[in-house]
Amino acid sequence: MSPKELKDQIIQILDDKNAQDITALDIASKTTIADYFIIATAKNAAQIKALVEAIEENLEEKGVLALRKEGVNDARWVVIDYGSIFVHIFNAQTREFYNLEKLWGERS
Repeated sequence: MSPKELKDQIIQILDDKNAQDITALDIASKTTIADYFIIATAKNAAQIKALVEAIEENLEEKGVLALRKEGVNDARWVVIDYGSIFVHIFNAQTREFYNLEKLWGERS
């Protein structure tokens, strides 16, 4: 699956599970760590965990496994590393505080 296809698939999963303010940042020209950051907001810790689970289950069915994930226990900011894509799922306060969109640039 290409990075763009993977990005689109993750965005669809997040949308289907009612994540809020889903944003994809194309960071390929700014760094070598990934092609995209996908950023979404969840209403609470339970929804954050449900979104993470939905992404992992859906992509595992397609043979795509996460390389790492961090923050699930605290569930304020979870990062899932898919190599070419980092998925960031925040609660509203944490997303506002770190403001990755401002740090990494324009929406795409």
